[in-house]
Amino acid sequence: MLTRKQHELLTFIDRHLKQTGFSPSFEEMKEALQLKSKSGIHRLISALEERGFLRRRHHRARALEVTRLPEDAVEAVAAKEQAARPEAARGPVAVTQAAQSLAPLTVAASSFAPNVIRGDFTGRFPGVRAASDAAAVQLPLYGRIAAGLPIEALNETVTQIDVPSTLLGGGDHYALEVAGDSMVDAGILDGDTVIIRKGETAENGQIVVALVDENEVTLKRLRRRGNSIALEPANPRHETRIFPADRVKVQGRLIALLRRY
Repeated sequence: MLTRKQHELLTFIDRHLKQTGFSPSFEEMKEALQLKSKSGIHRLISALEERGFLRRRHHRARALEVTRLPEDAVEAVAAKEQAARPEAARGPVAVTQAAQSLAPLTVAASSFAPNVIRGDFTGRFPGVRAASDAAAVQLPLYGRIAAGLPIEALNETVTQIDVPSTLLGGGDHYALEVAGDSMVDAGILDGDTVIIRKGETAENGQIVVALVDENEVTLKRLRRRGNSIALEPANPRHETRIFPADRVKVQGRLIALLRRY
């Protein structure tokens, strides 16, 4: 989930790259988004890079690369290309060719019939309980963790997910969907759901949800260095960011992770 400004900047950079072959300057980006300072552009680019939408080629001037676009932007480009094709290319012939290309896949799928062993085998293994025996707790899922939105600001769009109570312990909790690859070396992948215990304190080295400058939320490992706080990624492609302690607020710490295969 991108904020409106992040979406506008990513779209502007992608369009500029396709038209000129190089990325726009910070001044051009500032004017295109009607921002007052370039520092806002720096924050937006860092957020997009962290989420895997942009890549910076270091030691080169004006070297930004769009690695992927949001789904709505991809659909818009596809619709524009479809509209630009000759009418004949969009007629029955094209549909027939597409259907023929998919035919082998359809046959393969219909012939797949796995053997499934049915029954309740939990009683044969001491200490193993059926999934239905474990009480589930509903937690608010605030969507993909996104720069530009403090956790409290997402309450209006919240949904609920079921989480096994054995994962939680005491305290209040919420869930977030992870965006980007900045924590892959800690076993946290893009699309994972992390369970966060609410709190304003954390020990050195714990992975936390941190609010920076009251407007950017990020999932990072926290390190205190004197009067500063370092937010460390778990991916060598991303840089550690260091802030004065008064610019960073802890909004909870990681206690569990859910993943679907």
